[in-house]
Amino acid sequence: MKNFSRALILLALFFLPCFIHPVLAFPAKDCQLIIDSEYTKVVREAIRGAQKSVQMMMFEASYYQRYPDTPSNLLIRELIAARKRGVKVAVILEQGESTDRTSQRNVLTGKMLAKEGVEVTFDPPTLTTHTKLLVIDSETVILGSTNWTYSALTKNHEVSVLIRSPEMAKALADYFAKVKASGSKPK
Repeated sequence: MKNFSRALILLALFFLPCFIHPVLAFPAKDCQLIIDSEYTKVVREAIRGAQKSVQMMMFEASYYQRYPDTPSNLLIRELIAARKRGVKVAVILEQGESTDRTSQRNVLTGKMLAKEGVEVTFDPPTLTTHTKLLVIDSETVILGSTNWTYSALTKNHEVSVLIRSPEMAKALADYFAKVKASGSKPK
C-alpha cells in the first residue's frame, strides 16, 4: 500500500502541472471599482472616450423597444454612436437555444447593432458565454458581473471594475479573438 501511495503521489506531481493554468498578473495604471447603478455612467463615459476600438463580450444585452431610455438602451446606443464616429466596434453575445429569453433578446440586439455597422458574433450554441467584458482602445478593461439588462443596471447588486492596463487589455483582446473565431454572424 505504501508503494501504491508513493506511485500515486509521483503521478499527481507529474501530471498536475498539465491541468493547472498559470495565474497571470498584469501591471495597471488605474483601477476603479464600479458598484451597482454607477456602471451605466462609467461605461457610457468610457465608450464615449473610445478613439480606436471597443470590444464587448456579454451574456445578455437587452434593447427594450417599449422603453427607449432604459440604461441598457443608452449603452447600446453608445456602441452605435462610437461606430458612427469611426470607432471599430465588435460584440460577442450569448446565443443558446432560440427559445430562451437571453438568446431572444441577444438576437434582437445583435441584429440591431449589425444593421448599424457593429460587427456582431454569436457564440456557439454548445457553449455559454457568461462573460461581461469590454476592452476599449487596447488599454481599458471593464469586467464584472453586470449584464446589460434593466434589472442588472437598476435593481441588482452588481460589482465590476475598470482597469487601465495595456497588458491586460491585450490578453483579453486575444481571448476575445479566440471566442469570436468560434462563433457565427447574425442571420
